[in-house]
Amino acid sequence: MSELYLKSGIFMAPFHNHDENPTLSMERDLELLEHLDRLNYHEAWIGEHHSGGFELIACPEMFIAAAAQRTRHIRLGTGVVSLPYHNPFMLADRMVQLDHMTRGRAMFGVGPGALVHDALKIGIDPSDQRQMMEESFDVVVRLMHGETVTKKTDWFDITDAQLQLRPYTRPTMELAVAAARSPSGSVLAGKYGVGMLSIGGTAPAQMERHTANWGLYEENARANGHTPNRKDWRVVGLFHIAETREQARQNVRFGVEAFAQYFRDVATFPIIPGDVGDAAEWLIETGTGCIGTPDDAIAYVERLIAGSGGFGVLCELAQNWADWEATKRHYELMARFVHPKFQQSRELLQGSYDYATSHHVDFTGKAAAAIQKAIDQHAAGQEKKEAAE
Repeated sequence: MSELYLKSGIFMAPFHNHDENPTLSMERDLELLEHLDRLNYHEAWIGEHHSGGFELIACPEMFIAAAAQRTRHIRLGTGVVSLPYHNPFMLADRMVQLDHMTRGRAMFGVGPGALVHDALKIGIDPSDQRQMMEESFDVVVRLMHGETVTKKTDWFDITDAQLQLRPYTRPTMELAVAAARSPSGSVLAGKYGVGMLSIGGTAPAQMERHTANWGLYEENARANGHTPNRKDWRVVGLFHIAETREQARQNVRFGVEAFAQYFRDVATFPIIPGDVGDAAEWLIETGTGCIGTPDDAIAYVERLIAGSGGFGVLCELAQNWADWEATKRHYELMARFVHPKFQQSRELLQGSYDYATSHHVDFTGKAAAAIQKAIDQHAAGQEKKEAAE
């Protein structure tokens, strides 16, 4: 599995401290996607959140439509749309429109909804969210494949529904299901043979859970007539790198504590325990995140690959631990020095260089001989010319 081409991406909630200007924060998120597009990142996933004051984007489809106008290559996915919050027919229709507007660069990632208070604000019992996700996804997949759907549940009533447009991407736009702590996401993704987004951290214990979920994915995919492929597995990890370890640690002092506090105060599960004195050091020591140099990032990714058996896309969580300039520099270093290691993009360059150096004496000797031959021929020609005169 080490031969698997590892694509690069980000998972953008996004996280912004509530002491900043939200308008400028969203503008910076769009600028980040432009930056990543230039750096050859393959994809970005944009989240949906409605409360909590830290994750600002309420409508990832709207954000993606704007980002698509400002980028050229990067693929843009909903990461994720919370299915229980939407009528599945209306949602599928919006996503097909987005597929056309982006000329096939849009991806459709789904989940049950991460923030309990989002669900409670619209009268949804959190214990029902995963069942609602499964009911909705069944309708979405059938609609995307051109079926006419009639289905009634206790929260939606779909009657003779058929999309008026086929997806721009045939047979359908790329679909993915988020999988974190519970097995429901991996089971659902496997049932329909779509991609799986593993979120919730990449510490050793968390990677064991993600790997177990991939096993469930494979089992359910095969049981439903699908062939599982690890290229469809995306893993979301925590990274910040700089030229030195000391600089990386200094950079994350800007925002890592606010990030940690948000997960303790608001989000469903804390990433960094409340009794931790130094969040950055805890992330490093536990293997929960990589804060260091490009070489440290390479070693960290190699551990993830070895422990999991391989996956298709490494998505960095866009966490805003560092200030804007250091954040942009982090992504540049990842693109220049980390991604090529796992995309086999520089091995032929090294081989060509090695071949040239190993034959350097022979090649320079032949070059010198060729030059001397030309000099001698010119001199001989001059002598003949002078003799003729």
